Amino acid sequence: MATNSTLKNQLANKQETSAQQVSANSLGLKSLLNTPTMQKKFDQVLEKKAPQFMASLLNLYNGDPSLQAAEPMSIVSSAMVAASLDLPIDKNLGYAWIVPFYDKNKGHKAAQFQLGYKGYIQLALRTGQYKAINVIEVREGELKKWNRLTEELELDLEGTSSDKVIGYCGYFRLVNGFEKTVYWTKDEVEAHRIKHNKMKDKKALNNVWKSDYDAMAMKTVLRNMLGKWGILSIEMQKAISEDEREVKDITDDASEEEPEKIIDVEYTETDPEPKKKKDKESAQDVMDMSFD
Repeated sequence: MATNSTLKNQLANKQETSAQQVSANSLGLKSLLNTPTMQKKFDQVLEKKAPQFMASLLNLYNGDPSLQAAEPMSIVSSAMVAASLDLPIDKNLGYAWIVPFYDKNKGHKAAQFQLGYKGYIQLALRTGQYKAINVIEVREGELKKWNRLTEELELDLEGTSSDKVIGYCGYFRLVNGFEKTVYWTKDEVEAHRIKHNKMKDKKALNNVWKSDYDAMAMKTVLRNMLGKWGILSIEMQKAISEDEREVKDITDDASEEEPEKIIDVEYTETDPEPKKKKDKESAQDVMDMSFD
């Protein structure tokens, strides 16, 4: 039979536990990354490269006001995808991007992972099956002949008459000798973009399409070519799946907001910021979301 003293102790312990648990999304990104759970997850994936990667994530966050408005947990989950593929997230490098999108139904911004065309090339080269792989813009005056059936392509890269981009060309050659060439006109790329645009205004440019149209166009051509004719490793299949899944998940028709993840932190009277709680992880671990 429980005594009054026992009940008081249980109530006190429950209140203490509740005080130590805060919503992950209520923490700033820096505080979130400093939690033992997050550090452990990134260490498991990146080992010695984890501190450098997490520092680059903070640099990206601090330099992008639009990203700062996104849910911290969505930023971390997007970064974890890039980490699992061992790709840098510096947007100037073009391997992978963490892009904020506004979710109208949820009323806030959420970040999503997007793979760049250089990321696709990097993952392809890691398979050891590609002897050569590339994708380029084709400018006005450079295209001499293109046969869609035989895939005979004739370019004169010295014949550029203007900087206007009229199309995009992708090419790869496998170590076994098989090769593939594809050419998309800019109109074909634009039609593909509009078809898959999740915005209400289908013709509107958003995010990377707005800031670097050619990079996204080359990615589209490369991904389509590799998906149809390339050799895809498990890592490449995962990358393509993540790239496509994230884009589909964040739309104006998003489902109800997920319950906030909980993470253990500890407060002190002298420190307004949450401090790391040693050797304890909440049963409602913030990383339960699907990083494993």
